[in-house]
Amino acid sequence: MAVPKKKTSPSRRGMRRSHHALRTEAYGECANCGELKRPHHVCSHCGYYDGREVVAAGDALKTAVYQ
Repeated sequence: MAVPKKKTSPSRRGMRRSHHALRTEAYGECANCGELKRPHHVCSHCGYYDGREVVAAGDALKTAVYQ
């Protein structure tokens, strides 16, 4: 079994873990209504994607987008 010869210093341990941080989720502004939405997703507020209405806005929009 492999056993380390020397103790790993806190600095080296931290450098190894530097890529483990969680990234913030990307959000962009909807060109139609101005609400925040995920990139490459239909706007959950107005139902527009890429400048055209994909889903009719309303209560049915929430179920249509997340299914």
